[in-house]
Amino acid sequence: MTLQTEFRNAMAQLGSAVSVITTDGPAGKFGFTASAVCSVTDQPPTLLVCMNRNSFAHEHFKRNGTLCVNVLSSDHQVLSGVFANASLRSEERFGHDNWQVLSSGAPVLSSAVACFDCLIADCHEVGSHSVFYCQVQAIRTSEQPRGLVWFNRRYHAIGHDVEA
Repeated sequence: MTLQTEFRNAMAQLGSAVSVITTDGPAGKFGFTASAVCSVTDQPPTLLVCMNRNSFAHEHFKRNGTLCVNVLSSDHQVLSGVFANASLRSEERFGHDNWQVLSSGAPVLSSAVACFDCLIADCHEVGSHSVFYCQVQAIRTSEQPRGLVWFNRRYHAIGHDVEA
């Protein structure tokens, strides 16, 4: 087994929230499903988003300079698949669910658990991916009781199962 295969198998054991990352601007409206998102700092509020440089939408995100991290609820498994399907056109992707905009102009999923509307402040290329450092401009949260997590190559719902 190669180190790359071992790495992928081990990373499958690291649960991650599932998000749809969106952009809109001069390069057009695009989106993709991601689990490689995390916080960097709260001063200023900054997120890290990783995107494969071979992605159909990669250059559009770089040119637009904006993105929105739409954190999915457990009800969004189908939507996650729609945005992971590279053969669908943008119009087909955004035809699912309801979308709005906040300050950056990137599409914001109305039914998301949380939305982080961002400007891409910096980008580093690491291996096959771009690492976007995204300064949060606006946030919207909801009362959705359950989130969607990718763990062991499957979706799982998390949320109000255990009382504190």
